[in-house]
Amino acid sequence: MGLDLLLKNARVVTETRVFEAAVGVADGRIAYIGAGPEYPRAQRIIDLEGRHLLPGCIDVHVHFREPGMTQKEDFGTGTAAAAAGGVTCAFDMPNTLPPTDSAARLAEKRAMAEEKALIDFGLYGLLGEHNLAELPAMAEAGMIGTKLFLGNTTGDNPCPSDGAVLEGFEILAALGLRCSIHAENSPILFWRQNRLKAAGRNDPLSHLAARTDVVAIEALNRAATLADWTGARIHIVHESCAGSVPFIRFWKDRGVDITVETLPQYLYLDAESMSAPGGHLLRMNPPIRQKAHQDPLWAALLDGTIDFVATDHAPHTVQEKEGATIWDMACGFPGVQTSLPLMLEAVSAGRMGLRDVVRIMAGAPSRAFGLSDRKGAIGVGMDADLVVVDMGKTGTLGAESLLSRGKISVYEGREVRGMPVMTFLRGHLVAQDGAIVDEAPRGRMLRPNMPLPAPRNTATTMQAVLRPGNVPWD
Repeated sequence: MGLDLLLKNARVVTETRVFEAAVGVADGRIAYIGAGPEYPRAQRIIDLEGRHLLPGCIDVHVHFREPGMTQKEDFGTGTAAAAAGGVTCAFDMPNTLPPTDSAARLAEKRAMAEEKALIDFGLYGLLGEHNLAELPAMAEAGMIGTKLFLGNTTGDNPCPSDGAVLEGFEILAALGLRCSIHAENSPILFWRQNRLKAAGRNDPLSHLAARTDVVAIEALNRAATLADWTGARIHIVHESCAGSVPFIRFWKDRGVDITVETLPQYLYLDAESMSAPGGHLLRMNPPIRQKAHQDPLWAALLDGTIDFVATDHAPHTVQEKEGATIWDMACGFPGVQTSLPLMLEAVSAGRMGLRDVVRIMAGAPSRAFGLSDRKGAIGVGMDADLVVVDMGKTGTLGAESLLSRGKISVYEGREVRGMPVMTFLRGHLVAQDGAIVDEAPRGRMLRPNMPLPAPRNTATTMQAVLRPGNVPWD
C-alpha cells in the first residue's frame, strides 16, 4: 500500500474512544489506521508526537456574505478563518444580496464559492413565501437544506405566513431535506421593539427585552408542530434559551425529526456583561441571554437534547457594529475560527471530554445533514478531513488573530488551553498554527445523502387538496 500522507504517533479521537495509532491518506481519503510499529510507505510522513487527531469540524451555520455584502466577508476570507479554526466544512446561509432563493442563484453562489473556498461547503436555499415552487429545483441542484427565517436578521428577508410555512414543510417532507429555522416570533419581537423605541429605550439590554424568552419558545413549538404534522425534518439554529430545553425533549420523544444547535456565545457570554463598556458588540439574534441560561444549555448539549454546536459566524465591518443606539448596530460577529478553541477550553476545564467534542462538532452534524457517509469521523474510506489538536497549547483570543474580514472579537483577551495546530482537507494541509499554508481553493459543494423521506398526512397537503375532486378525508 502506498500512501500520500501518514500521520504517525497520533492520539486518535472518535465519539467512543481515544487510541494511539497512525492514520494514512490516499487519494484524499483515509486508507489506513494502524498501531505500527511498521507503517505503509508514504510520500510524506508527519510525526504528531502524541497530539490528538480529530475529524474536521462541521459548522452548519455560517454567513460568508457573498454575494452582495463582501465588505463583511467572502468565501475566501470566511473559509480561511474556518480552516485556521479546525473547521473543514461549513454551510453558508441564503440571506445574501440577492438571496439564494432559486436553482439559478444556487448555481451562481456555488461558482463563487468554488473560486475561493479553502474548505468544503454546503449551500442553503431560502424558504420564503415567494419561492415555494423553487424548492424541488434547488434540491435537485444540490442544496444542503433550506433556511426559514421566522425572525428578522441581516438581509431583512420577510417571515413567511404560517400557511406558506406549512406548505413549504409539506414539500420538504416529500424531498427529505432538513429545514434550518431561525425560531423567533417575528410579530412579538417587532411589537416589543417598536414599543421600546417609542419609550426611549436605546440601551444594549433593550435588545434582549424585545426578544424575551417566549419569543424563542413559541416559535420553536410552532415549527415543531408543523413538522410533526407534515413529517418534515427540521433543525433549530442558535438555540439560546433554557426554557426551550423541555420542549425540545418533548418533540424528540414524540418522534419529530428535530435537531438543535447552540452556539459558543450562549455558553460563554451573558447579558449581564452588555452594560459594561463594549457590551454593545454582543448584539445578535437571538440575543445573548442571562448567565442563568448557561448551565442548562451546557447540560442539554452534553446529554444530547441539544445535538451539536455551530457558530452563526456573522461578520460585519467595525463601523457597522457601532451606532447612535443599540438599534443602529449590526447584529452578529465572527465565530468560525474560535469555536473549536472554546470547546477545547471546556475540555481543559473538565466540563466535557474530547469524545464529546467530536460528537458535537463533527459526528452529530454530519448525521443530521446526510454527510455521515463521508464526513464527521475517522475511519477507513472517509474523507481525510482532519484536525490536529495540541491540548497543552494556550492561546489568547482576539481580533488581531482573526482571518475573517470582520475584525471584531467578543472574546478579546480570553485565554484558552487547547488549540488546533493543523487542519487537513482531504489530506491536504491547509492551515497550521492559525495561518493558511495552502491557498489553493479545493473546497467542493456537498450534496446531502439523507434517509428516505417520511411525509405524513399526505391526503391533506396543499398539493393534494388542489386536485379537482379531491376528498381530503379519503
